[in-house]
Amino acid sequence: MARGKIQIKRIENVTNRQVTYSKRRNGLFKKANELTVLCDAKVSLLMVSSSGKLHEFISPSTTTKQVYDEYQKLLGIDLWKSHYETMQENLKKLKETNKSLKRQIRQRLGECLNDLRFADLLSLEKEMETAVEVVRLRKEKLIMNQIQTKTKKIRNATACNNRLYEFDMDDPHYGLVEDGVEYYDSAVIGYSANEHPHNVFPLRLQPSHHHHPNLHHGGGGGSDRTTYTPLL
Repeated sequence: MARGKIQIKRIENVTNRQVTYSKRRNGLFKKANELTVLCDAKVSLLMVSSSGKLHEFISPSTTTKQVYDEYQKLLGIDLWKSHYETMQENLKKLKETNKSLKRQIRQRLGECLNDLRFADLLSLEKEMETAVEVVRLRKEKLIMNQIQTKTKKIRNATACNNRLYEFDMDDPHYGLVEDGVEYYDSAVIGYSANEHPHNVFPLRLQPSHHHHPNLHHGGGGGSDRTTYTPLL
């Protein structure tokens, strides 16, 4: 049976459209390869699908750039001229902007003022006064932050000192430990020097009697020595 004629129009079904594109793309690439081999032709194909994917075929004996260069040479045109001119124009604008910014920086340093009109000088003065005010406010904020930090440290140290004075040092059952090693009578007040120096820990010492050899008499005798066990 003769194959029916296919009507050429957009395929509405997305899946069928992608399948048809893939099949016909492969068919085109196959024909392009045959032209390259059979006819020693330089073939370049660029295809972009409806999903935005690029597919390319180029004869092994050449490159895409070489094909474009030969195309421009044969037709006497420059495909990149308009793009190059646009880039040059953008570069020129960027250079002018950079030059203007450098001039403004020098003017704010008190340089390049001879060509400014009186109105320009007033405007520059106002801008600099505004900038100085912003810097001053920022400086004052930093100073206030530092004052608050120092005040907090002083308040914590004062509170720690007050807690220490709450204990009666004349009481024979309490004493003070500083840096971890100093005993008074039968109790201590300790604090953590490494992690939290403002944490105070009152400790009561429990006396216990141990017999220790008398080291001053060559070990020939012994003496009773009272030691203390800290109790919370």
